[in-house]
Amino acid sequence: MPRYRILVEYDGRPYAGWQRQANAPSVQQTLEEAILRFSGEAAVTKGAGRTDSGVHATGQVAHFDLSGVWTGLRIRDAMNAQLRPAPIAVIEAAPVPDSFDARRSATKRHYLYRVLDRRAPAALDIDRVWDVRRRLDIEAMREGAKLLLGKHDFTTFRSADCQAKSPLKTLDSLEIHRAGDEVLFEVSARSFLHNQVRSMVGTLKKVGEGKWPPSAVGDVLEARDRKACGPVAPPGGLYLVRVEYGFLQAEEPVDDLAEDDA
Repeated sequence: MPRYRILVEYDGRPYAGWQRQANAPSVQQTLEEAILRFSGEAAVTKGAGRTDSGVHATGQVAHFDLSGVWTGLRIRDAMNAQLRPAPIAVIEAAPVPDSFDARRSATKRHYLYRVLDRRAPAALDIDRVWDVRRRLDIEAMREGAKLLLGKHDFTTFRSADCQAKSPLKTLDSLEIHRAGDEVLFEVSARSFLHNQVRSMVGTLKKVGEGKWPPSAVGDVLEARDRKACGPVAPPGGLYLVRVEYGFLQAEEPVDDLAEDDA
């Protein structure tokens, strides 16, 4: 049966996350309903990241199988026609080999977290940024972020509901820079624990506010205790921006229960 890959952008605010829910709308369900309407087939979409309620995406990747043969352009345009007026868009679509798996084949995921740190509140970006209302110290947060790089036990930064088999993850990069009145956190790893990125951003915000020294980030990490963590940043500032595919590293196998929401 032919397999297709899609690149998807969405506003996460109306949805209870990527994963299909029994009593709430989800991105997965909305995509599958669009596929059914144009193709007549009940396909299952599998995403590269199971983003949580309110989390956005500009580079989510998913795959699904259809018995019919379609061109990528036809799938893209047909799905977008059926998705209106939902805040979801299929940017690209293409046939792929049966061996391609949007989640298991991914070698790196890139997330962006947006913080607005001006005194005036957000007007146009409500629930698209974390509106903190006070200037953050970029350099102090960068110093703290260095302590999170590499392979660690990230128990402190995982949700109590996280179902991943192991708390060990390798954080490849965590870059922080300013764009006007926004502080942007760009985070990359092969996979993440549930709420890991939002928990790290919340901890680094404490450093940026001057409430904790940069060295406290290392102490929080070593504590391996959820209670030591800073506040979990709200979901509206988080975006799945890109997923990479290529050679899979054997030393860190894909966890079937990981990548729920970074």
